[in-house]
Amino acid sequence: MKVDILLVEDNYDDAALAMRILKQEHPTAHVVLLRDGAEALEYFFDPTSTLNHQRLPKVIFLDIKLPKLTGPEVLKRLKAHSVTRRIPVVVMTSSNQQRDVSECYELGVNSYLVKPIDFQSYQSMISTCSRYWLNYNVTMTT
Repeated sequence: MKVDILLVEDNYDDAALAMRILKQEHPTAHVVLLRDGAEALEYFFDPTSTLNHQRLPKVIFLDIKLPKLTGPEVLKRLKAHSVTRRIPVVVMTSSNQQRDVSECYELGVNSYLVKPIDFQSYQSMISTCSRYWLNYNVTMTT
């Protein structure tokens, strides 16, 4: 089954809320949730198999404060590979520190979003962002 959104988020509450919003906004979308940076890289670069193009999402929503491997480490690896570099990556994080923003853009992130604290704003951000990447953005075919 073709993946629409790959969500890489270690915070249980943020992940559960994002998944609920995504299912409401896109009921037929296939969303995969991964909990840490190492799991994200294994998803794409499992050494026991070749890259499965059915697993390539339309967009990746990536937190930067992840266990095992940080979001920037994942981003660097994704943007270094000829196939995964084409996948749009949206950082969604609580960090608005300029060094984090700069690092992610230097590594090739497509968008950097700071998670709002209140529910309505968070819901609006997830809905608007996912709608853009799934409904309006034109991606390269692999």
